[in-house]
Amino acid sequence: MTPKEIQEHADEGAPGVSLATVYRTVKALEEHGEIVRVELPGEPARFELAGKEHHHHFRCDDCGRAFEIYGCPGGITTLAPPGFIVTRHEITLFGSCDRCAKAG
Repeated sequence: MTPKEIQEHADEGAPGVSLATVYRTVKALEEHGEIVRVELPGEPARFELAGKEHHHHFRCDDCGRAFEIYGCPGGITTLAPPGFIVTRHEITLFGSCDRCAKAG
């Protein structure tokens, strides 16, 4: 979730939570290792709970929501040129989520 999405959800149960408060809280939670930053191409940073197994993401082009995709195709390191060392990877799929696909 982006900080703005977090604020919107928090506002449902505790109206008046400022975006500045959300940013301070997110920063503290990230520093304490409770949440991790998720970078999707061309998007503001999102955050999710830490400690999850390796996974990837799907971003809906219609509604902008991001979804976790568990599992990994593997073999990614073989795509690197000879002599290169892959230390990590991220895969993001783009398209329409089930809800938006039904609406379209």
